[in-house]
Amino acid sequence: MKIFLWLIVFIAFGVLVLALIRYIERHSLFFPMKGIAVTPEEAGIPYEDIYFNTSDNKRLNGWFIPAEGARYTVLFCHGNAGNISHRFEKIIMFRAFGVNTFIFDYRGYGNSKGVPSEHGLCRDGAAAYKYLTEGRGIPGEDIVLYGESIGGSVVIDLARKVKVGALITEEAFSSIKDMARIAYPFVPHFIFSSRFDSVPKIKNITCPKLIIHSIDDEIVPFYLGEKLFEAATPPKKFLKIRGGHNTAFFDSEEKFKEGIRAFLQEDVPQQE
Repeated sequence: MKIFLWLIVFIAFGVLVLALIRYIERHSLFFPMKGIAVTPEEAGIPYEDIYFNTSDNKRLNGWFIPAEGARYTVLFCHGNAGNISHRFEKIIMFRAFGVNTFIFDYRGYGNSKGVPSEHGLCRDGAAAYKYLTEGRGIPGEDIVLYGESIGGSVVIDLARKVKVGALITEEAFSSIKDMARIAYPFVPHFIFSSRFDSVPKIKNITCPKLIIHSIDDEIVPFYLGEKLFEAATPPKKFLKIRGGHNTAFFDSEEKFKEGIRAFLQEDVPQQE
């Protein structure tokens, strides 16, 4: 009887530990904000407020920001914190480059329904792509995928499954395993349910790729960006910038913008 009781205690303890790890994992990966701080209209930018559904019936919200005479549409997958209303500087940048932008919130972010997870975010990215290609009739080769940080994992997963014109990542990481070794060096990486394993995925992507990473990134070390780039097959370019994980865009603004502008003009295939 004592052995049975101890077995029950051991199992219960294991379940509690696993539940704690899952809680820490979710709250370490995802930092959604619900309130929309400002809309493009309030900032004087024409836009369409879009709602669309995922394959598992989650209702997502996004903004379509047109640019006059645009040849390409950027599908913008943002990072793990905030929501679409915290990316205005980049929305303005892409509009200035003469490309449309479709930025959306993952499940649980902004006005989008659901709870974020690895598989959920990848479903969300696929649903946004489907909206552009089927809902708006935009050819896949006219879509440029852009992913910030964890959004880099989302666009890499998407780019290996669908046709796109190009792929851009900013401060993206190679895998959760590599990140866990940095953040939780004493916790076995296999305990974490999320993988976001981008290295084997990027090997199978044939479109032009631009990997942007800061040598000063204090959250995703520079060598993880290099690891991602080294795994990628040509054609590919690496843009090395300066600044923190969340400030590099501002700290290296001129180099950042010029790198993307040149990539869009020189490396993305020009459609007739």
